[in-house]
Amino acid sequence: MEDKLTFKYDREADILYISKRPPYAEQESEELGDEVVARLSPVTGEIENLEVLFFSTRLLRSDLFELPVTADLRLAVQG
Repeated sequence: MEDKLTFKYDREADILYISKRPPYAEQESEELGDEVVARLSPVTGEIENLEVLFFSTRLLRSDLFELPVTADLRLAVQG
């Protein structure tokens, strides 16, 4: 079963969370650069969560916001 992406913004911390699953203690962390942190599966190494630090100020700096990851986006099948 494929995971849907969820987006949550924490205004106080100014962090955008992009998640395929809830975070858990065993995940490994990796700084991807430009204040983006990936949370990785300890088994597969696959990215399960992203944290975009200083999200609101980042949007003010540029008209374009890019993440340093690739994605295969498809419609989620309801059912």
